[in-house]
Amino acid sequence: MNIYMFKSKIHRATLTGTHLDYEGSISIDTDLLKASGILPGEQVHVVNLNNGSRLVTYVIEDEKGSGSIMLNGPAARLGLKGDKIVIIAYCQMDEEEAKTFKPTVVTVDEKNRQI
Repeated sequence: MNIYMFKSKIHRATLTGTHLDYEGSISIDTDLLKASGILPGEQVHVVNLNNGSRLVTYVIEDEKGSGSIMLNGPAARLGLKGDKIVIIAYCQMDEEEAKTFKPTVVTVDEKNRQI
């Protein structure tokens, strides 16, 4: 049997902006994607610590080293620049693999630089 497991997250990131007139998604600095193991196009859950909203969307790569994390399209209605968010990716695996799997957690500072 396969189960869903927490794969990786970017913890307490700062939302750098929103772009309502965009097709949708969350754009994330390429450096943070690489550090977390989250891929462009991958489904993620975004939890907003300021307003309690939780959304499911997909990732778009943003400029390397920019610290940019932006909610785009309809998701832009669920956050404001400066909000603290957690970006979480999940994966499926069998129960045996899940028993020893270790997720990746990337913690960032106020400028979204990895600590």
